[in-house]
Amino acid sequence: MDAVTSVPVPANEPVHTYAPGTPGRGSLERRLAELEAERVDLTQTIGGRHRLAGGDRFDVVQPHDHRHVLGVAAQATDNDVAEAVTAAKSAARGWSELPFDERAAVFLRAADLIAGPWRDTINAATMLGQSKSVQQAEIDAACELIDFLRFNVAYARRILAEQPNSVPGAWNRMEYRPLDGFVVAITPFNFTAIAGNLPSAPALMGNTVVWKPTPSQQLAAHYTMRVFEEAGLPPGVINMVTGDGRAVSEVALPDPGFAGLHFTGSTATFKHLWRTIADNLDNYGCYPRIVGETGGKDFVVAHPSADPEKLVTALVRGAFEYQGQKCSAVSRAYVPRSLWNDGLRDRLADLTKTVTYGDVTDLSNFGGAVIDARAFAKHRDLLAQVRDDPSVETLVGGGCDDRVGWFVEPTVLVSDDPAHTLFSTEYFGPIMAVHVYPDGDYERILDVVDRSAPYGLTGAVFADDRAAVQQAHRALRHAAGNFYVNDKPTGSIVGQQPFGGSRASGTNDKAGSMFNLLRWTSPRAIKETFVAPTDITYPHMG
Repeated sequence: MDAVTSVPVPANEPVHTYAPGTPGRGSLERRLAELEAERVDLTQTIGGRHRLAGGDRFDVVQPHDHRHVLGVAAQATDNDVAEAVTAAKSAARGWSELPFDERAAVFLRAADLIAGPWRDTINAATMLGQSKSVQQAEIDAACELIDFLRFNVAYARRILAEQPNSVPGAWNRMEYRPLDGFVVAITPFNFTAIAGNLPSAPALMGNTVVWKPTPSQQLAAHYTMRVFEEAGLPPGVINMVTGDGRAVSEVALPDPGFAGLHFTGSTATFKHLWRTIADNLDNYGCYPRIVGETGGKDFVVAHPSADPEKLVTALVRGAFEYQGQKCSAVSRAYVPRSLWNDGLRDRLADLTKTVTYGDVTDLSNFGGAVIDARAFAKHRDLLAQVRDDPSVETLVGGGCDDRVGWFVEPTVLVSDDPAHTLFSTEYFGPIMAVHVYPDGDYERILDVVDRSAPYGLTGAVFADDRAAVQQAHRALRHAAGNFYVNDKPTGSIVGQQPFGGSRASGTNDKAGSMFNLLRWTSPRAIKETFVAPTDITYPHMG
């Protein structure tokens, strides 16, 4: 088809509330019950074929009821990953030569499938497998993934339309090729949307992908892959392998055809992968693109002019939604003494005590459990340490229980020492550290916030004094890639707040923007001269 098309104008997917009596609540509850009653084989998808991986099998369980097995997956072997790489290479030419509109149509259709007949399945799988409340699953697995798919198409079209100037006698064009090789996408447990976006964004730009979800997100990843297939994704374009990723590091990353890494996960893992890539630079046909979003130690700093009610709401929601397992969750807060002593301390404690964690299929709960036994043990050990630490007060919470699920209480810890490890180490759980500072030390505390942690992902300032807001903008310019004024530093929305940070938080390539998509293209400049010269002399030679 020869046509200059206009892609559908994207708009953010409306969030369903699932309040009692609202449409959709009943069908979601039925789908939750159906998935709970099943025990699914969580297969790999390689070249369009589904089968369990060849390595040791493992159970995918409900974090809030860890004896309840949702499905069985297996560790990908070296041979599994080698087959996935071969499938990606085999599909590369046909997929890259498909017109952009045809590739875009696949992902636009996937968005509509998730918005419609697949919504309950994607949400229910995320709730059960990742222990998300219905609110957190809806804004993630449904709405954000839909937004990624729709907005990415619009951003890609803008990139394709960016063309150079031409002068009389010549036509200059820019072709946006995929990378010269395959992309590896390694995705995290905490966001189904990220797990869907990391392989699909490079694929939209014409790349083929080897996708490795994290094992604890495998249930939702399984159904996400099925959505892509129902939407018409050709075999081999996205190949999903399962397990811990050892074989991906040992087989896919050293392969001469490796061209890019799209990663979200821990800082330590990202550094390990980057070193592996560096060690293999001489093997590659091109320099690989490396895009990563990693850790955070996200902050809220309050000025004495801050509104205390808005501040306490932001602290509790920002710290304890999804059990603090968001890359952007509030894990450190700096509060002026005047606000703290004037009721903020008690309000924060009382409101935190109302946060209920439990079985997420009970929609009255605020949240669920932390993701697995390893995460639980890390939080349990930290809480045990601070109980004996004279420099730390447990204001509220501090308990944990793994008899049924991996439950950690919403916890607020207060310390007079802003250099305490609580303010620099990422724990990735429902634990927030608070430092109370003298009102006159606002400028100093901004410097403390900037220097205390190695990360630079999200942060927020609360102040009604505009001069104080501007001070924070200047002092914290590099402390957060996503900065919020009088709002919690979580909940970025595709098309509104492109997400990503720098320092130890990643490469800041901004998921949900055209900047990220540019990383998955290798532009080619083309000049065509209509009447070429036939004389080698120049005027100055006359």
